[in-house]
Amino acid sequence: MSIEESIQNTDTASPPDPETVTETAPPVQKPRRRVLRTVGLIAVAAVIGLVGGTAVGYGIQADREPTALPPLNQPGLAYPAKPLPKGQAPKPLAASEDHQAKAQGDLRKLLLPKPAGAKKADFAPRDGWMPVYAFASHFKEPGSALDYQLDLGVRRIAATAWQVGTYRTTEIRLVQYRANDTLGAQEYVGDQQRYMPDEDFAGNEGKELKGSPDGRYYLFPVERKAGYLDFYEARAYFHRGDIAVEIFVGDTKKISEQEIRSLAERQLGRL
Repeated sequence: MSIEESIQNTDTASPPDPETVTETAPPVQKPRRRVLRTVGLIAVAAVIGLVGGTAVGYGIQADREPTALPPLNQPGLAYPAKPLPKGQAPKPLAASEDHQAKAQGDLRKLLLPKPAGAKKADFAPRDGWMPVYAFASHFKEPGSALDYQLDLGVRRIAATAWQVGTYRTTEIRLVQYRANDTLGAQEYVGDQQRYMPDEDFAGNEGKELKGSPDGRYYLFPVERKAGYLDFYEARAYFHRGDIAVEIFVGDTKKISEQEIRSLAERQLGRL
């Protein structure tokens, strides 16, 4: 091939296919310096505006006169505006009428005394005080019962028990909880009353105790076992302030409703 033909062939050659061309140049990036600088200036201006506005607001508030509060809507007060004249002020309650004074004293003095002709029961506490662990031992699970009483805030327990004739026994317990706190006494009484309707206990809802908002007394069905005398039982549960009261009466003869009700009412009266 001659030189002229080579030049002619070169001039008439077709351009390469675009799909076979490889991109080798790096992409062009737009400058961002101006954008970042603008965003920074806006943020700084916002902070300066916030601080300046807060300072100006505090300054204006400090220079203002205090605004008086509106009067309370109390056209009349329950107590006199001036002290009562001498001799007209109410007298303080006597210790015998002040429940708190009575409850914080010797709790044993609030127990009903044993009736005439009765003797102290063998299981009665010697000095009238029942330890908390001894009290918890009367339940099926003494450990759990002890923890439960401690959680309720039990403070002390006064108890008495007497016997009339051969088989009639009566026991009264005053379980006092934290001073000026009625929740412990109320909760314990409520728990005892809650399982009274079960067949293993009274099997009934009991009856309301007059003079107590939630007190109740119960007559149990007779318990009969071969080789044993019949056994009758009655109970009462109520509370007065921070003192929970429980009363147990047992006998081989039927216990009347009037007997347990009268016993509970008289014990409530002493509180």
